[in-house]
Amino acid sequence: MKKRICVLLLLVLCCSLFAACGDTPSQSAGPALPDGVYLAEFTTDGSMFHVNEVYDGRGVLTVQDDRMTIHIVLPSKNIVNLFPGTAEDAQKPGAELLQPTVETVTYPDGLTEEVHAFDIPVPYLDEEFDCALVGKKGTWYDHLVSVSNPVPRIEDGSYTCEVTLSGGSGRASVESPAQITVKDQTITAVIVWSSSHYEYMTVGETRYLPVSTGGNATFEIPVVLDTDLEVSALTTAMSEPHLIDYTLHFDSSTLKAA
Repeated sequence: MKKRICVLLLLVLCCSLFAACGDTPSQSAGPALPDGVYLAEFTTDGSMFHVNEVYDGRGVLTVQDDRMTIHIVLPSKNIVNLFPGTAEDAQKPGAELLQPTVETVTYPDGLTEEVHAFDIPVPYLDEEFDCALVGKKGTWYDHLVSVSNPVPRIEDGSYTCEVTLSGGSGRASVESPAQITVKDQTITAVIVWSSSHYEYMTVGETRYLPVSTGGNATFEIPVVLDTDLEVSALTTAMSEPHLIDYTLHFDSSTLKAA
């Protein structure tokens, strides 16, 4: 009888261990994504370490032969090296530091600037991993970064895409499908309003002026597909100018070459 109880207890313990293993995600497993090139969100735990504003927090994620690497463009040349691990390990003999490349970014106001870009190995998606950095002063800092929400990268070119507008009084609308231009990871949309009384639009902290005179108000703004994009537009159709909040949503399933 005691033997039977011991065997039963052993079986229960084994089942519990197998169940626990099944519930624990394996970070060493290969990527769930098929080989290809994607745009993905790159987030960090530091305000000084982030993707250049031109790229809206995203980098180019390449998946090949069960390995993932994300290419990110930074706001400046202040970060001179990265290391896929801790700051302590980065300073050990033989540590292989990530070297920057120099790229030129063009800002919405037309200004250009040379900045650093890096290719960072990505061990897994949707979970934080260590990535240390060193600046011009030679001090190493620990950071946690994560890569998430990959979407297939769209080749450079001209497209049309269905867009929906929500918010405001519900009386305004925008032309759909909208004209879309993709160049160097940046997606730009032509927004044509149903009214001529919009003086400017804002996306984040950037203000955009109309790109044409006469007819309905028309703007060119950077957008992200399959994401609710919060924008504001100043209308003069009322007795006093009002800045109204709207949400734009571009459906990538409707994307067509123009």
